[in-house]
Amino acid sequence: MREDRRRRYDDGFRREALELIKSGAGKDTLARRLAIPVYTARNWIRLYRSNGEEAVMGGGGSRRYDWETKVAAARDHVENGLTKAEVMAMHGIASVAPLERWCRDYRSGGPEALRPKPKGRPKGARSKPKPEPTREQELAEQVAYLKAKVAYLEKLRALRASKSRGASEAPSSDCSQGGDTGSTTS
Repeated sequence: MREDRRRRYDDGFRREALELIKSGAGKDTLARRLAIPVYTARNWIRLYRSNGEEAVMGGGGSRRYDWETKVAAARDHVENGLTKAEVMAMHGIASVAPLERWCRDYRSGGPEALRPKPKGRPKGARSKPKPEPTREQELAEQVAYLKAKVAYLEKLRALRASKSRGASEAPSSDCSQGGDTGSTTS
């Protein structure tokens, strides 16, 4: 059974993959020899072709791209027909995942869909205090509360009455109700 390699790949493993890629191994061969998913092999080959060895080695961490770069990259792939590898090399994009997301957003909403969105909770959303209720509003709330309370008590009273009626009509096996005590004295 194959070893689960979903964790982060170490540098030695990535160097081994680079040697296979340089020797011309395709995604299927690379995946089979290293026991990695075909998708990962394909991404590493694409990274190598677009940005070289450093991209496959995973250096650089997460990067941020400005709006103009996102729009240009998405436009080059969607409208100009360049491959993802060509676009990544041209614009210095380190990973295919953000490029795919930018292309999807660009197709659905154009360049404006790639504009940065504000982070966090909107300011002032909870800062406005409630206005003081008028005397009429206070009285209306009090009347509604009292009506609900009366309705609740009426239902409770009706429920208790129906239970007591049901208990007196049904025969009981409880000795405390005054029924047969079970003694046979004559």
